Amino acid sequence: METRELAYFVAVAEELHFGRAAQRLGMAQPPLSRAIQQLERRMGVPLLERTSRGVTLTPAGAVFLAESRKALDAVDAAVRRAQRAGQEVPKLLVAMKPDGDAGLLERILPGYRADPDAIEVEVVVCGIGEQSRMLRDGRVDLAFLHGPHDDSVGFDTELLLEQDQVAMLARGHRLADRSALVLADLDGEPFPRWPGSDVSGPEVRDPGQLLQLVALGQVVAVVPESARRHARPDTVCVPVLDASRTSVVLAWPDRTRSRAVAAFVRASTAIAEVGRVVADR
Repeated sequence: METRELAYFVAVAEELHFGRAAQRLGMAQPPLSRAIQQLERRMGVPLLERTSRGVTLTPAGAVFLAESRKALDAVDAAVRRAQRAGQEVPKLLVAMKPDGDAGLLERILPGYRADPDAIEVEVVVCGIGEQSRMLRDGRVDLAFLHGPHDDSVGFDTELLLEQDQVAMLARGHRLADRSALVLADLDGEPFPRWPGSDVSGPEVRDPGQLLQLVALGQVVAVVPESARRHARPDTVCVPVLDASRTSVVLAWPDRTRSRAVAAFVRASTAIAEVGRVVADR
């Protein structure tokens, strides 16, 4: 099976219309239809249900769409990583959302640079939830992910930090003088709506915008305890006793043979272990 065939199927499955898929691919519709029919014959299962009302995915087609996307991402990732490895001055690209390392990176880098397998590190600061996608398609070599929110399926991972959560409130908020809260105390409060979430509150795209909205009393936010480091003077952080713990996880492609990636993982693990020892004392 060729990657071209996977790309054809993904286009049709996403558009659910042969004409639009053909236009997207820059080809005529008849050869696209024939290619999908040949693919179905070779696989021995129908991938698409074609009716006078349109095109829909069969159960087999839905599974094949997910797997085809993964396969195409893997091919793209292989090309990007090979191109970076062949650069005259190779770099290790590490993705994180703003403050997504919970302050760990500044302690990891000195240990990493002391490793004989270290190369130059470039930190790629990305949007909320983009780290997994960038790692999966090969744009970066490692990523700081956050449990339980980010998708770590298919990656090797190392747990670096677990932390409680706090409610970030405007200093004049009715709950700002409390020593601790439970989630029920926040019932009825406006929460921020991150990209992709179904919360009805104001949309927030970056931590700076969130801090501004909290300070103005437009939202309250339940955030990891490490966010205290960036709290403004006109905001307060109050522990939320029954909020689930969050985690900072370092992720990298499974079965990677990169010595630079291995060195970064070693340095990160060493810092995480030091933090656990200190926390146990």
